[in-house]
Amino acid sequence: MARIRLTVTAKIFIAAVIVGVVGVIFYLNPGLLGKVAPTAAQPSSNVPPVAKLPDEVAGFPTAADLPPGCPELPEVRFYHWAWNAQMGMMLATGGKQAVAGSLMCKAGVNLKLIREDNNDTLQALLATFAEGVKKGDANPKEGAHFTAIMGDGSAVFLKGLNEKLAKLGPEYTAVVVGSAGYSRGEDKFMGPAAWKQNPQASRGGLVAGVLRDGDWNIALKWLGDNKIPNNPDESTYDPDALNWVNATDYIEAAQKYVSGFCTELKNVKTGVKEKHCVNGVVTWTPGDVTVAEQKGGLVSIVSTQQYRSQMPNVIIGNKAWMNKNRKLVTGMLSAIFEAGDKIKGSDDALKQAAAVSALVYKEKDAAYWYKYFKLSTQKDKQGIDVELGGSAVNNLADNLQLFGLVPGSTNAFAATYTVFADVVKSQYPALLGSYDPFDKILDTSYVQELSKAGGAPTTAPDLAKFAGDQKVKEVVSRRAWDIQFATGSATFTPETATVMKALLAELVIASGTLVEIHGHTDNQGSAESNLKLSEERAFAVKQWLEKQAPSAFPEGRVKVVAHGQTEPVASNSDNAGKAKNRRVVIVLGTAAN
Repeated sequence: MARIRLTVTAKIFIAAVIVGVVGVIFYLNPGLLGKVAPTAAQPSSNVPPVAKLPDEVAGFPTAADLPPGCPELPEVRFYHWAWNAQMGMMLATGGKQAVAGSLMCKAGVNLKLIREDNNDTLQALLATFAEGVKKGDANPKEGAHFTAIMGDGSAVFLKGLNEKLAKLGPEYTAVVVGSAGYSRGEDKFMGPAAWKQNPQASRGGLVAGVLRDGDWNIALKWLGDNKIPNNPDESTYDPDALNWVNATDYIEAAQKYVSGFCTELKNVKTGVKEKHCVNGVVTWTPGDVTVAEQKGGLVSIVSTQQYRSQMPNVIIGNKAWMNKNRKLVTGMLSAIFEAGDKIKGSDDALKQAAAVSALVYKEKDAAYWYKYFKLSTQKDKQGIDVELGGSAVNNLADNLQLFGLVPGSTNAFAATYTVFADVVKSQYPALLGSYDPFDKILDTSYVQELSKAGGAPTTAPDLAKFAGDQKVKEVVSRRAWDIQFATGSATFTPETATVMKALLAELVIASGTLVEIHGHTDNQGSAESNLKLSEERAFAVKQWLEKQAPSAFPEGRVKVVAHGQTEPVASNSDNAGKAKNRRVVIVLGTAAN
């Protein structure tokens, strides 16, 4: 039977006829409408049912956008990124601005929290505030009283800013005064699993990230520890180095990988332009979650879980204003540190802080920030296990440790500031030809004042712990250090002092790793005596490190491995080869119980 096909015009005509007929029926019989679709009874006043928000159902409080709880106090504006290391500050404030009953209001600080992810804008806000102070305004209404950034990026951030502020007078420069928390895993270098198994496989990779930013620093330290070249020119491609695609922020870095971003780059070896696609990322939460959930295929090569002391959240303020408002500064720090203690001891406190984070950051929900505050292992979109998130809050004791203000500690901030300033200087000398020494941009007097006064209630500092039976399961890096010893002995030569200080700083930054010190000799002498000598030299390095910074090298972290003359890297037939064989190799790795 032949099918009759209606034209579009015919279909419209038939539909119009049907609608018209139905309309006439209901017009002539108005009572029929109520029978076909009964109308609701006229509502009367009533109490609406309780409408629980998703966060409340999940056990999270709802952080209401409340009016300031201490408006009679001068407003103090704190601009910051969206970063879980600030959980203590979130809890202490209680909302977008210090709410009634908050630790901030109790400390006499009307703190206002404002998200800002752009470093250039943060610098401009600090400069605007300093200019207001210079003009005689006791509490400028424009600009930022405080900002917070990654500690390892402080040198680059403060260099350009303070060059401008110094023109107002040295007393108007910006300085670091404390730390709200740490990144402890969420900031990371992500790439194919093959790169983690064999770091040399990363040569020729193309990574998206914010150049000269803290996450970029993670990859640069890993490259240096594994003797892999970095290509600092993002307009070219070096097949023997790790290459870069710049992103405006950590979110865009993740999206470049997810979207399969590709670009034309000139090969430095051949001079020919080639198409290359992003196959690695440096980012932090929520960027790492975006990579895992939207595309997958990357693992955490190395992160602030291993480089545990690299990335403190450092608080920066204007020197002149803070000197005139010491009570406000110590009050703010005291509230942050006390909130840090509460979060360390209470899961409910962490949930409250997560709810405030969702409100302040205007991104995700409380459950999200709560989940990724803790290090989380989950399957990505391709079914690969990947570690996401991971942060920590700081209390007063943590700050005393960070700045080397208690016996047994070393200034970890100074180490991270200097090491990564030198990294940027080596890669971009035109940008950072020099930088201020750490003691010029650091003012620990506020933390010390709190400590002497008893400060906020404080728990013990969060230090890495290692069991005596732990062994390296996954190698993070393997690097030979030119540590010179007197002939035939385990005594350092005077020339070694600089190298040892550099080694100390690198290992303090990587305080989440096990350290293996491998001793090697040339073939001069007997095999038995060389084995003993290599062990003695490795022990000499271990003992020196532990003496310099006991809290950074607790019992069980450092192990000695002696090889004697059994693993030469060059011929022992000449002095040059023998010198290469007399070496100390430092292996950093994650522990296996």
